[in-house]
Amino acid sequence: MREVQPGRGSDLDSATTASVAGMTEYQHIRVERTGEAVRITMDRPARRNSLSADHLTELLTAFRAAGDSDATGVVLAGAGPVFSAGHDFGDVAARDLTGVRDLLLLCTDLMRTVHAIPQVVIARVHGLATAAGCQLVATCDLAVAAESAGFALPGGKGGWFCHTPAVPVARSVGRKRLVELALTGDVIDARTALDWGLVNRVVPDADLDATVDDLLARATRGSRASRALGKQTLYAQLDRPEQDAYALAVEVMAAASQLPGAKEGMAAFLEKRSPVWPD
Repeated sequence: MREVQPGRGSDLDSATTASVAGMTEYQHIRVERTGEAVRITMDRPARRNSLSADHLTELLTAFRAAGDSDATGVVLAGAGPVFSAGHDFGDVAARDLTGVRDLLLLCTDLMRTVHAIPQVVIARVHGLATAAGCQLVATCDLAVAAESAGFALPGGKGGWFCHTPAVPVARSVGRKRLVELALTGDVIDARTALDWGLVNRVVPDADLDATVDDLLARATRGSRASRALGKQTLYAQLDRPEQDAYALAVEVMAAASQLPGAKEGMAAFLEKRSPVWPD
């Protein structure tokens, strides 16, 4: 295994795995690179991958490093029996108001970074993804769930409502389903999550990795520059009124037509040949 510093190119082939960690001593996560994909694995199984400040900081560092690398995709996974149980109550309970606000702002910074980096980010979900763990799934660009997976915003039946986790979940499942999740706190199974739009695929547990790899490969074809701009614009227009969304999309799409990747894609189509992407 060979370490690669963030922001530098890798000469690894698809059969070789290497660290792309921004720092070499992670305590709560593992970061590996195979070919053009970075895999970030939450590795606190004894704590059900709960999100302490230290854990969130390491995730944020790893996503920023992946964003600065030449990778085309990122897979977010969890070690142990569950994906993530959400915020670490041991950390939260020890904080005052300012401390909890800082923790939630750190978590929000992580979620925004997942959207901001140019790479396609896929959540690989097994077991439970609850509260901020469910927030992570909803935030990722794509999500593949094992049949064993379950999803919940459990604060509704407890003492600390899932206010911030509800933000990206609302944008995935719609109002009525969000309210049901948030008020009841009940777990929905993977098939329901698929029907509600929280995940893209549900597969047998044994097929989870193969399905993640296949979806990532298909979602990272073509020009990198075009895809990165496309991801950025998708999120920028999603919550705008239709007229504003069109105004933004028209300007970006017009400008994007002049990118080298767009020129090559159109030329290849017209000349009936395979494109050779400049990036």
